[in-house]
Amino acid sequence: MNRETSRNRPITSNSMQLPDGEIVLRGTDPTVSRALWCTPMRLEARAVRSALPAGLAEQVQLTGAGRAHSEHAARTAAWQDADGIGVVGIAGALDAKLQAGDVVVADRVWGPSGPSQARQLPAAALVAAQLRATGLRVFVGPVVSQDHLVSRAGDRQRQARAGALAVDMESFWLLPADRPGLVVRVIADTAGQRRLPPRTLGRVRTAVRALPALAPVLAQWGAALGSREVLLPGPRSFCAGVERAIEIVELALHQRGAPVYVRKQIVHNRHVVAELEQRGAVFVDELDQIPAGATTVFSAHGVSPAVWTAARSRQLDVIDATCPLVTKVHTEVRRFSDRGDTVIFIGHAGHEESEGTMGERPGQTVLVQDVFDARTVQVADPDRVTYLVQTTLSAYDVDDIVSVLRSRFPRLRAPATDDICYATTNRQDALAAVADESDLILVVGSENSSNSLRLVETAQRLGTAAHLIDDAGDIDLGWLAGARTIGITAGASAPTTLVDEVVDSLHGLGPVSVQHRQLVTENIRFTVPKEVRTL
Repeated sequence: MNRETSRNRPITSNSMQLPDGEIVLRGTDPTVSRALWCTPMRLEARAVRSALPAGLAEQVQLTGAGRAHSEHAARTAAWQDADGIGVVGIAGALDAKLQAGDVVVADRVWGPSGPSQARQLPAAALVAAQLRATGLRVFVGPVVSQDHLVSRAGDRQRQARAGALAVDMESFWLLPADRPGLVVRVIADTAGQRRLPPRTLGRVRTAVRALPALAPVLAQWGAALGSREVLLPGPRSFCAGVERAIEIVELALHQRGAPVYVRKQIVHNRHVVAELEQRGAVFVDELDQIPAGATTVFSAHGVSPAVWTAARSRQLDVIDATCPLVTKVHTEVRRFSDRGDTVIFIGHAGHEESEGTMGERPGQTVLVQDVFDARTVQVADPDRVTYLVQTTLSAYDVDDIVSVLRSRFPRLRAPATDDICYATTNRQDALAAVADESDLILVVGSENSSNSLRLVETAQRLGTAAHLIDDAGDIDLGWLAGARTIGITAGASAPTTLVDEVVDSLHGLGPVSVQHRQLVTENIRFTVPKEVRTL
């Protein structure tokens, strides 16, 4: 059947002749996802259907085991009409770390020839994360399909060396080339067990009993299927200060060798930190965790004079990666305090930038976090008050706070130039420009990233649902059901590669059209300090 023709004709009911003669009708409710879940064995089909609502249970198809049955199933009207094909069942482990009952979500499926016959499944990370949330042990990686039972140890070892996690006899031939696909397999045979006809083995039933736990996530994947438009506001991801801080650590590692110690996270992103750790950076919370005399980098968020004093007492070889825009605020604290003003610092308690900035003149600086604090803050002289701002805040929040402060302190002084850094403002403005068009906003960034959190708040303030995610694995499939236009941005400390991975994962749910919306172009670059500067 021509796929486009089947799309254009009215849908009444579709049927599929199963290998054992059974005929299953698909549901006809247009609000129900048109996913089709293929299960090779009757035990698998029953297990999955048992945990799905009645309307979705009808979309579980018993296809039969092996290549021939799979190829037959892929010619049926039900298979051709589906918006996405999921292959669900049991498999044999190739990787020794897999145990019976573990779940493998394939990000690639290889044919009998191995990696040269690869089908990519970009939604694997989304599905795997949802399954892990249910308490299952879940692994993501290649699954290889063979047209015969793989029983010889040599064959299994060869496939394992190629990187495959598990082996089955159907997935490659059931996956469509023109629509989303999903492969979820529960391990029955472990890598060290001899392969025997599956129906004769009691351990198959053990694996099958784990299949109902997959059903809720399968339903979410089906509900999330569909074409989407992705809006990418720019600027997004790294700013000049973040790029400089990361470059400083990289240069220190290259020039001086590992380990290089970093006080706190160099920037607030766990992926960046993990990558630098792999290269030899050691992140610590306090200076007393660093050996005397060791090379030490201060993070982009800045430190107080007390920290500098402690570093000198330990004779640490310090390289300062403080963002120059943060350094500017430190200078302002000293200047305004030394002329007799009380400095009201608008920021967040416990944030490293706040601690470092207020540490410049702790006796003359008070913290205001919100409008309530602004209404109640007390100062020594109401006529001598200056406010400064954490560089990563939302301009919306700061304006509300400053308005209250001005009503209380008419002679309130402001910094000569805006303390909120250009990158924070640019990313918030760019996001605001696409928020009205979007059903959903995804902000890539870590939970301790202030500027990333402010992006989420910006979208929510404009009435658009928004979520902070560290990477594609944090996306809840439930957010995507019905969301056809998605805005995706990233905080200033999040690598752009993470945004690319999120977009790629959405391709696993249907066609994606990507629009870049560049509000402004950033061409600022900060030089690195002399300690790591090369000629």
